[in-house]
Amino acid sequence: MIDIPSELDMASLLYEADHLAIMINESQEVNDYLQTKQAMENDEKVLLYIQRFERKKLDYEEVQRFGKYHPDFHKVMAEIRELKQSYEALPTVREFKKAEASLDQLLYQVGRVIADSVSESVKVPSNNPIMEAMASGCGTGGSCGCGNKEKKHA
Repeated sequence: MIDIPSELDMASLLYEADHLAIMINESQEVNDYLQTKQAMENDEKVLLYIQRFERKKLDYEEVQRFGKYHPDFHKVMAEIRELKQSYEALPTVREFKKAEASLDQLLYQVGRVIADSVSESVKVPSNNPIMEAMASGCGTGGSCGCGNKEKKHA
Protein backbone atom coordinates (compact mmCIF):
# COMPACT_ATOMS: atom_id res chain seq x y z
CA MET A 1 0.00 0.00 0.00
CA ILE A 2 1.27 3.46 -0.88
CA ASP A 3 1.80 5.72 2.09
CA ILE A 4 0.74 9.24 1.04
CA PRO A 5 1.54 11.98 3.54
CA SER A 6 -1.19 14.37 4.64
CA GLU A 7 0.37 17.08 2.50
CA LEU A 8 0.27 15.69 -0.99
CA ASP A 9 3.75 15.55 -2.43
CA MET A 10 3.27 15.59 -6.22
CA ALA A 11 6.79 14.32 -6.88
CA SER A 12 6.17 11.26 -4.69
CA LEU A 13 2.79 10.68 -6.26
CA LEU A 14 4.23 10.84 -9.77
CA TYR A 15 7.08 8.52 -8.74
CA GLU A 16 4.60 5.95 -7.40
CA ALA A 17 2.44 6.26 -10.51
CA ASP A 18 5.52 5.67 -12.67
CA HIS A 19 6.44 2.66 -10.53
CA LEU A 20 2.91 1.27 -10.97
CA ALA A 21 3.14 1.78 -14.75
CA ILE A 22 6.44 -0.12 -14.82
CA MET A 23 4.91 -2.99 -12.84
CA ILE A 24 1.96 -3.15 -15.24
CA ASN A 25 4.27 -3.08 -18.28
CA GLU A 26 6.25 -5.97 -16.79
CA SER A 27 3.11 -8.03 -16.10
CA GLN A 28 2.25 -11.31 -17.75
CA GLU A 29 -0.90 -9.72 -19.17
CA VAL A 30 1.08 -7.08 -21.09
CA ASN A 31 3.59 -9.69 -22.23
CA ASP A 32 0.81 -11.97 -23.52
CA TYR A 33 -0.92 -9.03 -25.20
CA LEU A 34 2.24 -7.92 -27.03
CA GLN A 35 3.15 -11.45 -28.11
CA THR A 36 -0.32 -12.27 -29.43
CA LYS A 37 -0.55 -8.88 -31.15
CA GLN A 38 2.73 -9.51 -32.95
CA ALA A 39 1.65 -13.05 -33.90
CA MET A 40 -1.62 -11.71 -35.27
CA GLU A 41 0.12 -8.95 -37.24
CA ASN A 42 2.46 -11.53 -38.80
CA ASP A 43 -0.27 -14.04 -39.66
CA GLU A 44 -0.78 -14.26 -43.43
CA LYS A 45 -4.44 -15.25 -43.02
CA VAL A 46 -5.07 -12.18 -40.87
CA LEU A 47 -3.41 -9.97 -43.47
CA LEU A 48 -5.63 -11.46 -46.18
CA TYR A 49 -8.74 -10.71 -44.12
CA ILE A 50 -7.58 -7.15 -43.58
CA GLN A 51 -7.24 -6.76 -47.36
CA ARG A 52 -10.74 -8.19 -47.81
CA PHE A 53 -12.08 -5.72 -45.24
CA GLU A 54 -10.43 -2.85 -47.10
CA ARG A 55 -12.14 -3.90 -50.34
CA LYS A 56 -15.52 -4.33 -48.59
CA LYS A 57 -15.12 -0.93 -46.94
CA LEU A 58 -15.90 0.77 -50.26
CA ASP A 59 -19.10 -1.26 -50.67
CA TYR A 60 -20.05 -0.49 -47.06
CA GLU A 61 -19.53 3.26 -47.50
CA GLU A 62 -21.64 3.24 -50.67
CA VAL A 63 -24.46 1.35 -48.97
CA GLN A 64 -24.33 3.62 -45.90
CA ARG A 65 -25.05 6.65 -48.05
CA PHE A 66 -28.61 5.38 -48.57
CA GLY A 67 -28.94 3.08 -45.57
CA LYS A 68 -31.43 0.24 -45.66
CA TYR A 69 -32.98 1.67 -48.85
CA HIS A 70 -29.89 0.83 -50.91
CA PRO A 71 -30.64 -2.23 -53.09
CA ASP A 72 -27.52 -4.08 -51.86
CA PHE A 73 -27.79 -3.05 -48.20
CA HIS A 74 -28.69 -6.46 -46.77
CA LYS A 75 -26.28 -8.31 -49.04
CA VAL A 76 -23.30 -6.09 -48.14
CA MET A 77 -24.12 -6.11 -44.43
CA ALA A 78 -24.40 -9.93 -44.45
CA GLU A 79 -21.08 -10.25 -46.29
CA ILE A 80 -19.36 -7.98 -43.77
CA ARG A 81 -20.84 -9.90 -40.81
CA GLU A 82 -19.69 -13.19 -42.33
CA LEU A 83 -16.24 -11.78 -43.02
CA LYS A 84 -15.97 -10.48 -39.45
CA GLN A 85 -17.06 -13.83 -37.96
CA SER A 86 -14.53 -15.72 -40.09
CA TYR A 87 -11.81 -13.24 -39.12
CA GLU A 88 -12.59 -13.54 -35.41
CA ALA A 89 -12.51 -17.35 -35.68
CA LEU A 90 -8.84 -17.32 -36.72
CA PRO A 91 -6.68 -18.79 -33.91
CA THR A 92 -4.27 -15.84 -33.71
CA VAL A 93 -7.17 -13.37 -33.57
CA ARG A 94 -8.92 -15.41 -30.84
CA GLU A 95 -5.70 -15.52 -28.79
CA PHE A 96 -5.19 -11.80 -29.25
CA LYS A 97 -8.76 -11.02 -28.17
CA LYS A 98 -8.30 -13.23 -25.10
CA ALA A 99 -5.03 -11.49 -24.16
CA GLU A 100 -6.61 -8.09 -24.80
CA ALA A 101 -9.53 -8.90 -22.49
CA SER A 102 -7.14 -10.10 -19.79
CA LEU A 103 -5.10 -6.89 -20.00
CA ASP A 104 -8.28 -4.82 -19.99
CA GLN A 105 -9.39 -6.64 -16.82
CA LEU A 106 -6.05 -5.91 -15.14
CA LEU A 107 -6.23 -2.22 -16.03
CA TYR A 108 -9.83 -2.03 -14.87
CA GLN A 109 -8.94 -3.65 -11.53
CA VAL A 110 -6.03 -1.26 -10.97
CA GLY A 111 -8.25 1.69 -11.84
CA ARG A 112 -10.98 0.36 -9.55
CA VAL A 113 -8.56 0.08 -6.59
CA ILE A 114 -7.32 3.63 -7.17
CA ALA A 115 -10.84 5.01 -7.61
CA ASP A 116 -12.18 3.17 -4.54
CA SER A 117 -9.36 4.58 -2.43
CA VAL A 118 -10.81 8.01 -3.20
CA SER A 119 -14.52 7.15 -3.14
CA GLU A 120 -16.67 4.19 -4.14
CA SER A 121 -18.74 6.50 -6.34
CA VAL A 122 -15.81 7.37 -8.64
CA LYS A 123 -16.42 5.88 -12.07
CA VAL A 124 -13.79 3.73 -13.77
CA PRO A 125 -14.09 3.23 -17.52
CA SER A 126 -14.18 -0.31 -18.84
CA ASN A 127 -14.60 -1.99 -22.19
CA ASN A 128 -17.01 -4.37 -20.48
CA PRO A 129 -20.42 -2.71 -19.97
CA ILE A 130 -21.47 -5.43 -17.51
CA MET A 131 -18.52 -4.66 -15.21
CA GLU A 132 -19.27 -0.95 -15.41
CA ALA A 133 -22.94 -1.48 -14.59
CA MET A 134 -22.10 -3.73 -11.65
CA ALA A 135 -19.52 -1.27 -10.30
CA SER A 136 -21.95 1.65 -10.55
CA GLY A 137 -24.86 -0.29 -9.11
CA CYS A 138 -26.86 -0.07 -12.35
CA GLY A 139 -28.84 -3.15 -13.15
CA THR A 140 -28.70 -4.32 -9.55
CA GLY A 141 -31.17 -1.87 -8.09
CA GLY A 142 -28.29 0.13 -6.67
CA SER A 143 -27.46 3.78 -6.59
CA CYS A 144 -28.62 4.56 -10.13
CA GLY A 145 -32.17 3.64 -9.19
CA CYS A 146 -32.63 1.35 -12.18
CA GLY A 147 -34.12 -1.39 -10.06
CA ASN A 148 -36.24 0.90 -7.90
CA LYS A 149 -39.89 0.28 -8.77
CA GLU A 150 -41.31 2.37 -5.95
CA LYS A 151 -42.74 5.69 -6.96
CA LYS A 152 -41.79 8.71 -4.93
CA HIS A 153 -44.68 10.77 -3.71
CA ALA A 154 -44.35 14.52 -3.41
